[in-house]
Parts: sequence; C-alpha cells; structure tokens
Amino acid sequence: MRFVALAVTLLISPAALAGPNASLADQVTIRRTEYGVPHILADTEEAAAFGFAWVQAEDHFPLLYQSMVRGRSEMSRWYGDSDGNVEFDFQTRQLRARKLVVDTFHLLPEDYRKVVSGFATGINAYMNAHPEETEVWMTPVSPHDVLAAWQIAVMRFTFLRGNLIGRFNQAMDTSENTMALTFLDQEETIGSNTIALSPDRTRSGHAMLLNNPHQPWSDQARYYEAHITVPGFYDFYGSTFIGGHILTTGFNRYLGWAHTVNHPDLEEFYEVQIDPENTDHYLFDGGSVPFEKDTVTLDLETPRIRESWWTPLGPVVRKTEDKAYILRSAGQGQFQTGLQWYRMTQAKSLEAFREVLRMQQIPMFNIGYADRDGNIMYVWNGTVPKLPHEGHRYTPVPAKETADVWTQVHPFDELMQLVNPPGGYVQNCNSPPYFTNLHAPLARDDYPAYFPDNSLSLRTQQALSLVHNSKVFSLEDLVAAKYNTGLLLADRVKPDLVALLNTADLSGEEREAAVLLRDWDNSASPSSVGSVLFAQWWELYRKGDNVFVDEWNASAPDTTPRGIGTPERAVAAFHTAMAECSERWGSWRVQWGDVHRMRRGNLDLPVGGADGALGCVRVLDYHDGDDGKRVVNGGDGFVFAVEFGDMPRASSVLAYSQSDREGSAHYNDQANLFVDHKMKPVAFTEDEIDNQLIRTYTPGE
Repeated sequence: MRFVALAVTLLISPAALAGPNASLADQVTIRRTEYGVPHILADTEEAAAFGFAWVQAEDHFPLLYQSMVRGRSEMSRWYGDSDGNVEFDFQTRQLRARKLVVDTFHLLPEDYRKVVSGFATGINAYMNAHPEETEVWMTPVSPHDVLAAWQIAVMRFTFLRGNLIGRFNQAMDTSENTMALTFLDQEETIGSNTIALSPDRTRSGHAMLLNNPHQPWSDQARYYEAHITVPGFYDFYGSTFIGGHILTTGFNRYLGWAHTVNHPDLEEFYEVQIDPENTDHYLFDGGSVPFEKDTVTLDLETPRIRESWWTPLGPVVRKTEDKAYILRSAGQGQFQTGLQWYRMTQAKSLEAFREVLRMQQIPMFNIGYADRDGNIMYVWNGTVPKLPHEGHRYTPVPAKETADVWTQVHPFDELMQLVNPPGGYVQNCNSPPYFTNLHAPLARDDYPAYFPDNSLSLRTQQALSLVHNSKVFSLEDLVAAKYNTGLLLADRVKPDLVALLNTADLSGEEREAAVLLRDWDNSASPSSVGSVLFAQWWELYRKGDNVFVDEWNASAPDTTPRGIGTPERAVAAFHTAMAECSERWGSWRVQWGDVHRMRRGNLDLPVGGADGALGCVRVLDYHDGDDGKRVVNGGDGFVFAVEFGDMPRASSVLAYSQSDREGSAHYNDQANLFVDHKMKPVAFTEDEIDNQLIRTYTPGE
C-alpha cells in the first residue's frame, strides 16, 4: 500500500469530540453483546447513523475509510497506482458515479439525508478521537463521499458487472485506432441461498426465513452485522457491506427479507451514427445531438488523463471514425437505492413492503420474504427495461431514433413473483425463478423473450430437495438444512462412475479407490473421505462435451442432469485424479477437512462445504494457500435464520467474525461456530441484549 503524504489538517479538532459531534455522540449508547455484535441505541435516526459509523470504524477503520476513498475515485492516488486502481478510478469517474450523487443529494427526503450526514459525522468523529489511526492525507468525510461509495458499491452489480464493457469491446474486436473504455474483470458472485417457510411448515406455527448470501471475502464485499434501534420509531437487525450507512438484509419485529443475485438484462449497447458534418455530434431523432466531453485527470505523481464522452442515453464506451457505441443501463440515474433499502427496513406489513418495492430503485436482486402475519414471498426484483427489440448481450443495436431504444422499465407487478404458494415454501439459489416452488411453477412463455431462460442448477435442486416435501421445521432444523454438505452431483453421476470403474482396467490401488468412492457418503463434510478424489475427478472430467447422459430439461426439473455422457473420458480422468491427489495432498484417501481449511489469525480449522456447481448448498470458495491446502476465501459470510412470532427469534453467524483488528477478541471468535455448523443466538429484545451484554459505552468514551 502506498500513501502519499500531504500537509492536510483535519477540519475537526483532534483534542476531543466537540460541537455537533458531541451532541450526536451524547444521543447514542452502544451495547456490545457476545461475539462483539453492536446494538446501537439512539435518540434520532441521525444519531443512530453516527453510532453505526462509529462501531464500523472501531472494528474496520481502514476498510471503512477505503470505501470512502472509492467514493471519491481516488484509489490510485492513495492506495497505489496499480493498473487495477487506475482503471477503477477512471471507470467510476467516467460513469459519473459521484456526479450523480452531488447533483441529486438535495432531492432526497430530509430524514434520509440526515442518516447519510450522521454517518459521515460519525466517521469524522472517530478520526478526530483516534488520530493515531489516521494518515495525514485522510481528510474528513462528507455526505457526498458516503453516498458516492454506496453508488459505486451498487454499480458493482450493474455498470461494472462481469467486465460488461470490456467484453463488449473485445467482442467488437477493438483496434488501436478506436477509443475503448476497458473494464477489468470484476469478482463474480458465487451464489446465494434463501428459503422462506410458511407457518404450516414450521413447528412453532410461525413463518421462517433463511438468509444465506455468498460473496468473496474481499475488502469490497465484507459483511458487517449490527442492530440499530431508535425507541418507538426504528428497530432493525441485519447486515450491510462495510462502508454501508444502512442495513440491506435482515429483519425487524414484523418482517424480514434476504437477497440473492439474479441476472436481469439491465443493459443494452446502441450504435449511433456520428454526424459527418459535425463530428462531436451524433445523428438521432432527425437532428444532430452533441456529445458531452469529459476530460478525466487522475492526480498522481505522473498525472493520468483520459477523455470520454456522454450522451443523454448513457456513456459512450467505444468510438470510431463514423460510429459511437452507447451503453444504456437501467442502473443509470438510480440515486435512491439506499433510500429504498432504508424504507424496506421501516416497513411493518406485506402490503407496506410491496409498496416500497414499487419504488424500483434497486436495479436487481431476488427477494425472499417472511413476516409475523405468516406471509412468505419471492420476487424476481429488478429495474428491467422494456425492450423494443430482441435482447443483445454484446451485439450493438443500431439506433436512429427514440423508438429504437428502450425508454421504460417493467413495473413491479409485471415481475415474476410468488406470494403464499402451495407447499408452504419459496426458495432461490440464483437460478431463474420459474421453479421457485415446484407446486406452482411459473411458465416461461408468459414472460418476454429477454427475461432469463429457464434452468435449474444442481445447488437449487439440492435446496428444493430439502423443502419440497412434507417436513415440518424447527428453527434449528432450518439451520441444519443450511449447513447441509451433500453433493447432489455425486448422487447423479457416481453410480455410473462406479459401474464404469468396476469394468475398467484398474490397478489394485485404483480398485481400492473405486470402492472408497462407492462407499463414500456423497458429502463434503470435514471428515468425509472420497470427496476430495471425487471433486478432483469432476474438475478434470467436466472439461469436454457430452458431460451428462441426460442434460437438464424443464420436464424433469429436479432429476436432471444425470449420468456420465463420455465414459472413456470419465475413466481417464479417474486415473489422473488419483495421481494428482497423491501428488498434491499425499494421498487419494485424504479427508475433505485435511485439504480444505478455514484460516483466520492463529486459527487453522478443517471446514466442510464446496462449490455450488457440485450441488452443494453449503457454498464455500477456496484459493490455494502457501502450503498447497485449499483455504476459504468466499461463499458463506453473514447468515441468519429467523422465525417471526410475537417477537422474532433468530440465530446468525458471521464467518470471519465482527472485527478485522487482529488484537480484538472478536477477530476470529465465530470461526469455530462456522466450521462446527453452528450459529449464535441473536439478541433482539432488551432482555436478550441484557443476557448477552459484555460492554456498554457512548462514542468517544
């Protein structure tokens, strides 16, 4: 990390909290319960946001401040001018993330502006009280910084999603003579799970909800767990990414929701003709329309300058001598995403919650929902454009007039959704929504061609196997279902593999390995033997055509794909997998937990869970450690399960624990819970908070 020192003086006196900071601090009480979970109790929403910023700074100040730097598009200036930071700053400046915030902040309602301002003030107060943690270049945070950081976080799922623009330019065969805005590959989400159960499917007779998002364990996607209360007005428990000024999933005493990532078609690329008589204009709607030209300068030791262009339709992402290519995104101009999430936390009924969803400011994300009245719901949420043409992922659509481009989005009531379906469950594990509930499938033909095509991943099928039955769940049963380490893929292909190996030309040791696979329990639990060999075999075998005998099809949605489509490759992959397991880990008999590790500080623990592509709902992603072991670096992060009685009863776990400070007692104290398939009881009521209380204080105390 490279810091450039500047002689900058904080605008707030470092001696003590003073002025308005003191008044807000005096309105906040922070109560830390077991595992360091902060419960912010405040007199006003603004003071609550102040306290929320304060606790994030206590646990994660470097990451919190870095998120504000991202909001300023100054990562390359303060954290090193690597290609990644430079490109990030150019991208977010050229896409006008901060400009949108500055232009629209005054349009937000006063209560929400106070939340944003209170959060900024809380960060500044913490910096003021802890000068030993700040660098001289760290200037005070403004409300614009807070919202720009939020805007950029949301853009990770829209404009910046999956290297969208870079792939478009690659598809267009960019040459040195064209201007191309090249985006770096973004970290792809690796899945999420949610399940909601109606009262007739639970032992308590109360609706239940499971929230199980999967994100990389990265600086930009680290979850933070908290409880925020303004007595008589606001009371919400949940999580957000570090740097978030509001909670984005969780529950209040009336209802709760979870998100999983979906993939609506939010963007289209349009090709317009440059005006040959005036080349800084383009031809549209019978006239000549000027491009807005931006000159973006990054203030580095050697300044970096880039020119870009903007139109009322969106940013120009490629420009040739006679054509310009414009990205039109449903994420453009959406400046109330945070406001909508905040209003969702304030809703008290299904009708009120659905009315907030009709704001349609959150551009994507499936929603799983449950409430105290016994309702459950699934929504394929998004601001989905109504296309006047076919959907084109990377192929530009010629546009000469407004009729050629999308101008409206589908209203909320046209989106795919289920409320209180038969069978008493909804679930989503990132698959398209048509089989959210097998008792009430949605017909693909009822929706536009540019809506997602039907498919059902093995992970989704595994989730369906857990709830598409007559089982009645306790809250503890729902937690156990979440931790299920079964690999549905093994159920589908292992019988064929074992049969092939029984007739193959194998050595004596290979026959022992075939028997091991036959007797293996088809799970990725820490103690399972056979799972490492199977996963290594699959990684080799899947790289080719005709993987399955029967590919997935909608007429058998929860029993396909199945079988081994290419027997010769399957046997050859088995030979190689045995050799590779022995070379990498010393034996093909190795336990899953001997290879797959949860490491945090001085803890090095065996962990169960696998890639969702193996049909596992206990999703963990791994990278190679220095010793060759596979170390968790993504997947399950913050997880909660809640039932909605008179007061909610819930359990949760934050895999990497509450604090990033290695000296903190809460740096890795949830790791053992996480690997042992346990959760901690959530303290929501005052009695529960008192019973788990470990510390009470005010900011700056």
